[in-house]
Amino acid sequence: MAKVFIVGGAGKIAIRLSKILAERGHAPSALHRKPEQAATITAQGAAPVLGDLTKLTVDELAGKIAGSDVVVFSAGAGGAGLEVTNAIDGKGLELAVDAAQKAGVKRFLLVSVFPDALRDDERNTGFENYIRVKKQSDVYLAASALDWVIVRPGTLTDDTGTGLISAGAAIPYGEVTRDDVAAFLAELVDHPATNNVILELTSGSTPIQAVMLR
Repeated sequence: MAKVFIVGGAGKIAIRLSKILAERGHAPSALHRKPEQAATITAQGAAPVLGDLTKLTVDELAGKIAGSDVVVFSAGAGGAGLEVTNAIDGKGLELAVDAAQKAGVKRFLLVSVFPDALRDDERNTGFENYIRVKKQSDVYLAASALDWVIVRPGTLTDDTGTGLISAGAAIPYGEVTRDDVAAFLAELVDHPATNNVILELTSGSTPIQAVMLR
């Protein structure tokens, strides 16, 4: 059993991940900002932890993370604007990395973004800032002393997951379901030897477990 602390615990991927982890006998905890989100988190088998990522100090977040085996960062601004993106996807990630190190939690999984995401669409300032901030966050985590994995999913969909993916250091761009991203993260929790690697992720033809067992 692993104690897994999920930052951004009320998000669409995090909710799915909590359910999978709980079903596998792990003990997920989920950081969430709004009190009314606690019931949904509890229903998925996770312990709700109230806290605003934009207001917590490193010491405060470290206190909440303490005792965990793995931190999963799945928080995101969700298109709420430049300032919120910078605060959550940028400074929030840095805060979580620093807090994990302070709490003595060695392993850190980050849900990032595929570098080719929506590059064929019309560019806008907000999205370009998002891509820039996510890359800076990847760099910050990779420079840390943690055992990290950066997952870069393609365009996310709410279709039902197939359990079949393509994953690697550099793969063609595509879509992937949130179900399959969550399942992939759960497999990473179950494979603690997989560390210090960036993995791009899309729908594909390989079973998730087979990818992890390579």
